[in-house]
Amino acid sequence: MAFTSKDVMALREKTGVGMMDCKKALQESDGDMDKAIDYLREKGLAKQAKKASRIAAEGMAYATVDYDKKVGVVVEVNAETDFAAKSDKFIEFVQQVAKVIIDANPTDVDALMACDAGNGQTLADVLRDKVMVIGENLSVRRFTRYEGDCVAYVHGGGRIGVLVKFEADAAASGSEALIECGKDVAMQIAALNAPYLSEATVPAEVVEHEKEVQLALMKNDPKNANKPENILEKMIIGKMRKYFEEVCLLNQAFVKDGGINVAQYIDQQAKVAGGSMALVDFVRYEKGEGMQKREDDFASEVASMVK
Repeated sequence: MAFTSKDVMALREKTGVGMMDCKKALQESDGDMDKAIDYLREKGLAKQAKKASRIAAEGMAYATVDYDKKVGVVVEVNAETDFAAKSDKFIEFVQQVAKVIIDANPTDVDALMACDAGNGQTLADVLRDKVMVIGENLSVRRFTRYEGDCVAYVHGGGRIGVLVKFEADAAASGSEALIECGKDVAMQIAALNAPYLSEATVPAEVVEHEKEVQLALMKNDPKNANKPENILEKMIIGKMRKYFEEVCLLNQAFVKDGGINVAQYIDQQAKVAGGSMALVDFVRYEKGEGMQKREDDFASEVASMVK
């Protein structure tokens, strides 16, 4: 019996098992959905599927760079509890995931799961084995991969992972000054969480909305009641300058030296390197951001097991 990609998706929704395993189950079962479910249960995947319904919002945001290949990656891998996320087995898995991303350059998480992880296993196979050993639902949530002059920073043992990317000439590329600069800038990103790189990267609609808000605030201030529109427009320029200093990384005051901004600090480090370099992109992952946290605790879990 033939089957389609929709059948694979349907089996995945019913079982919580990975796409590649669902496809294999349908192949082995001639497309019969019920037989495919039995196949997955017989292969020991039912336990994993049960765990897949549990919330995994703890884990680790991890960033690393392969300086020989000039490739950097930041990845978030989730677990159910902080206890499991601090285990050696979990940390080793996260590092293995990062290495596969660096080497294989997958397009998305599904493609990553199908990548060769060594010993004849896909990364999905390794993940399934880790779920069985660690005893918790685990998932690779997201990743970003950059090629070029990259620097990584991990804060708080994996609470935040930051990856920055530079464009640099031959003199600055791979230099100690660039790496030092990248770590300083990455630490600033971890701490202040700027949503944009520069004024040019702020969407036009966001800028217009902020101008409208600032104008309304000024008009509602009694001190500005008799000021003409052209004066208020000039005041908005100053307000927007302060706004960009808050939301744009390159405009922010450098945390190690408040007398300069981040762009000026990068220029200083370029001179130290004897070349030119520019920060062109960055990404900041904080573990569990935007996810529902697991609300039960160990005591209530034990109590529920006794019942």
